[in-house]
Amino acid sequence: MAWECGIEDCGAVYDTPEDAIVHQTNEHERRECKVCGTVVPDGYLAIRHAFSEHTRAEYVRAYGASAQEVRDREEVRDAIEAEADLNAVVERLNGDAHPS
Repeated sequence: MAWECGIEDCGAVYDTPEDAIVHQTNEHERRECKVCGTVVPDGYLAIRHAFSEHTRAEYVRAYGASAQEVRDREEVRDAIEAEADLNAVVERLNGDAHPS
């Protein structure tokens, strides 16, 4: 399965979800969470932050998101978390490991 960066019109494609997350973190601007003000990497990590730190209602109010937009983002999160080794992502982002 190929993993495409969904940020704006980027379209970069990767063989693993880990590579896509590292790309999003390193190659795209960070965003300020409209709910709490925390600055987070765009893409998957922003979605993960939004739905692990805040309620759906807080997200909808802050972003003006529709129910479908919330479901779409939750599906992205779930697909990545079903496939990705998030510990490996953290290690790579911390410089402890390198892609093979």
